[in-house]
Amino acid sequence: MKKVAAIVVTYNRKKLLLENIKALLAQTYRNLDILIIDNCSTDGTKDAIQEYIKNKSIIYVNTGSNLGGAGGFQYGIKYASKNNYDNVWVMDDDCIPTPTALEELMKADKYLKENYGYLSSKTLWKDGKICTMNVQRKNLIKNITDFSKPLIQCTMASFVSLLIPTYIVKKVGLPIKEFFIWTDDWEYTRRISKHYKCYVVSKSIVNHKSASNIGANIATDSVNRIDRYHYLYRNDVYLYRREGIRGFLYESARLTDHSLRVIFKAKNNKLKRLRMIFVGTKDGLSFRPQIEYITNRKY
Repeated sequence: MKKVAAIVVTYNRKKLLLENIKALLAQTYRNLDILIIDNCSTDGTKDAIQEYIKNKSIIYVNTGSNLGGAGGFQYGIKYASKNNYDNVWVMDDDCIPTPTALEELMKADKYLKENYGYLSSKTLWKDGKICTMNVQRKNLIKNITDFSKPLIQCTMASFVSLLIPTYIVKKVGLPIKEFFIWTDDWEYTRRISKHYKCYVVSKSIVNHKSASNIGANIATDSVNRIDRYHYLYRNDVYLYRREGIRGFLYESARLTDHSLRVIFKAKNNKLKRLRMIFVGTKDGLSFRPQIEYITNRKY
């Protein structure tokens, strides 16, 4: 039976993390270690999960600073790959897997004879409907809409329940920590799908307890969160500029759409929101982070 490391990145969400850990401990696939990557939480996270740390139900690592989601996932995937796990199963702390979520992924792993880049779960929101922000892409620009087949080929997926063989990690490298937040999962899964077939496993189901079932929207988000969008636009430009003319056209249309949304729908700070789109986009044109490998090779 293959050994799997569940990589959970957390930051100041101890209640959700406790729910996540309970769900992981209830998995029917038993050859599983739970690795909690704490981005230096300040809400008493470690104290809240101390019982699990003491009885060694989980492995707890504090990164020492807030590395963002991207840095936390890179840290955890690197740790697991260096410690000879067969697969890593990555997720946020607000991902609550159903009991058979991992078992279904590992059934697909066996069926495919490990001939895949990654496997992704079907993600539901709190109301039982598909979680829109975690819908996988069937190609560069189209979302998957039909989850009726057992295996559905995909191009990009989120880090909310993603199973990756560690031999794939060693071949394609680690997620880019410099992304900090946003697009790190799209970039990483696209990097993998360029070389390997990747799939959604529709019988593997997780629940994503995000605050809302709507993705990030610079036009309607609160003013005190606008600065965060620099990462979104910079990182997206990096991702889509690698896709040639099709990626350029898609990103151009997307940026136009977001700018028009701000102009017509934002209730305040329109200039600040538009400036963030412009600055993030401009910085993305020159953003060239190196991809780190387990062997410390670089691109």
